[in-house]
Amino acid sequence: MLIYNVTINIDDSVHDQWLNWMKTKHIDDVLATGLFHKAKLIKVLVEEELGGTTYSVQYFTDAAEKLNDYYTYHAPRLRDEGAQLFGDKMLAFRTELEVLEEFFTRKN
Repeated sequence: MLIYNVTINIDDSVHDQWLNWMKTKHIDDVLATGLFHKAKLIKVLVEEELGGTTYSVQYFTDAAEKLNDYYTYHAPRLRDEGAQLFGDKMLAFRTELEVLEEFFTRKN
């Protein structure tokens, strides 16, 4: 399994608008590509020196080809929408993660 992780710092002046857009539009638009089977929106619990609030959005897929298709056919359009709405009030960086194994608590 692969995780496409987008870490975003959002300025306080547009925070509520951005969070609403993420929850009601953007994440749904990414999932609607059919290339990811779930997403998680996570708040990073670190106080940033430069201000703002930081989030991680994790999109889960089962194949590198699907992630490549996302980059080729969907990412430019979806990234541009965020840039047009929030401009320099939003700073994002992206990482790809590979899940090697999952571990769970054992019940006695």
